[in-house]
Order: sequence, then C-alpha cells, then structure tokens
Amino acid sequence: MKDLRNKKVAALLSGGVDSSVAVALLVKQGIRPDLWYIQIGPDRDMTDFTCTAEEDLEMARAVAHKYQLPLQVIDLHRDYWEKVVDYTMSQVRQGLTPNPDVMCNRLIKFGVFNERVGKDYDIIATGHYATTEEDEAGRTWLCTSPDPVKDQTDFLAQLQPWQLQKACFPIGHLPKAEVRAIAEREHLSAAHRKDSQGICFLGKIDYNDYIRKFLGEKPGQVIDRETGKVIGMHRGLWFHTIGQRKGLGFGGGPWYVVEKDMERNILWVVKGYDPMATYSDHFQTTAFHWLTTNPFEENGAYMTENQQLPMTIKIRHTPDFCPVRAKLLKNNGLDLYTERPLQGVAPGQFAVLYDEHKHRCYGSGEIRLVP
Repeated sequence: MKDLRNKKVAALLSGGVDSSVAVALLVKQGIRPDLWYIQIGPDRDMTDFTCTAEEDLEMARAVAHKYQLPLQVIDLHRDYWEKVVDYTMSQVRQGLTPNPDVMCNRLIKFGVFNERVGKDYDIIATGHYATTEEDEAGRTWLCTSPDPVKDQTDFLAQLQPWQLQKACFPIGHLPKAEVRAIAEREHLSAAHRKDSQGICFLGKIDYNDYIRKFLGEKPGQVIDRETGKVIGMHRGLWFHTIGQRKGLGFGGGPWYVVEKDMERNILWVVKGYDPMATYSDHFQTTAFHWLTTNPFEENGAYMTENQQLPMTIKIRHTPDFCPVRAKLLKNNGLDLYTERPLQGVAPGQFAVLYDEHKHRCYGSGEIRLVP
C-alpha cells in the first residue's frame, strides 16, 4: 500500500465489509482518514424498488463511531442519474452491453466526488480488490489482487491516470477470506453482510426491472438461426445480451443468444450445449483507454502497423484471463486475437488488457465485433 504518512486521506464507505476493513487497516497504520458516504439511490419515482441505503449508512456510522472518525454524507444522486444511468440507457438502446460499475468508478467515485470534495485530499481510499505500484520511472500502475475471484481491476480500468495516482486500495493485497477474518477480529458490524450483487450504488434493484422502468417493453420474434423458425417472442432486445443462456424461457433448449437485430427487432438464437456459434476469437475495440502508458509507443513513436504485442485479456468480471495478441488500429482501437475462443463476446462490453503475467493492467476499450 502507498506510504500515506503526512497525506490527507478521504475514505469512501459503502457500509459493506470491504470498505469497513479498508478503514480499519488505515487506522492500524496510524492514518486518520475523513470518512465519506456517497448518497445515491433509486430515482424519486422508483418507489417500487427496494434499496439498502438506510442500512448502508447505519453500517458506515458504526465504523465512524468505532474509530472515532468524522463521517460526512455527500449527495451525488443527480450526478449519478445524469451520468451513469444516461450512459447505461444509451448503450442499451443501441443493443450494446453496458457496464455501469466501470463508469460509476470513473465518473462518480473518482470523478464528481473529487470535483466536489476529493480535490481537498491527497488520497481517495476505497474497498476495491486491486493494488497499485510505481515503476522505475515513477509511473503508477493498476495491478491485480492476489484474490483472482474478487479482483476488481476490470472495474477500474477506465480511470484517468491522475485518478489512479490518487487512489488507494487498502485491502487490495488480501484475499476475501482474510478481509472477513479481520472484520470478525475488529468486531465490525458489516462482518457478516453479504457482498452486494446489484448495480453500483443501487443495491438489490433487479437489472431487467431497472431497464424496464426506463425503456418499457418492445416485443419481437425469437428465431433459430440454423432453421429460420420462430421459436417464441422476446419482450425487448435490451433484456438480452450476446451469449446469454439463462432466463430465456424457451422449451427444447438450451438456447443461446448470438445476435440482436435492432433494426428488425429480432433476437437470433442457436440451440445446443455450448455451441461454437456463441464463441469468438477475433474482435476489435474502439479507441483504447490506456491507464499508465501505451505499450505500442516506443521512444515517442508508434510501432509498425503490423506489430502485435502478447498480452492477457478479460472481457467480463471473471477470474479467467486469456492470452491475446493485440494489434493497434489507425483509429487507436485494437484488433484482438485470443489464444482460445471466448464465449459471449458482446458489443459494448469492455475488453480489459493486462501484461503476460496477469499483473499490470494496461487499460480497457469498448468491444466492437468484427463484421
């Protein structure tokens, strides 16, 4: 963890076990951070959605009381809905697969929060499972957690370089089991709370209900690509993603989603157990967001256009990395060739690139399928 001596530290508390233990570890090192709870919940007309905000804030207050630290609440409700929700709905309308958590970190936790109050601090600490390190040139790198299941570098790979330099992840070097054990030893109220599985900041809101609230339903045909037969109706293409199997509700399967035809409102599916039609080993990204440095740059100049670099890749929040060869495109996008076909490569997802050792994260870019 970074040397925080003589640093002014803001710690973001969510009410969960991870951020609670992050504060405990800071205190044990003699750091007295100011605690901040970011207040965001369902929009005012979403009264039918449950939210854990009150319980979360109660847990945050318990941590503040235990360590005698100041806790302040900052209301970023409007900013979240204008930035993250608008991004999500725009992507979904286009038939893409968005990642609200990625944009929440970049735009809210390390974005608007910094604009409002974080600018007065040297460090913003969170309970993410990630680490940072400096190289010989003094550059800050985002690095993976030793807990591959909990590693959250994929959610942080869109941070700006200055945001990464300011970030601190006190629990990032620990496995989840040890974080739980520390919470037990410290008698933290959140020690036995389940990990949040919902959308960033919105707790238990079901994703499809969340989409339906904004976009409604738009029924259309579901067609078997191999036979051309209509096997049923969907309620809206935005409720589905490429590679999806669960939740389709059609008999005679299993069925997998392989394409969303937005123009004709058709959901194309294939039948079978793990069909190859749901896999891809070649896809591209839009302009790639490099976190620390662009490895294709050499002495200030780009490598030859045909130069390929060996890396590893994730396309979703998973412990699995895959070797990949990356080629730089003229628009600063990437042409990616994976060592093995990956299931469910969906436009709009983020392709996250790492070094060959699955350690340093280079950054991420939005996936576009090759025509």
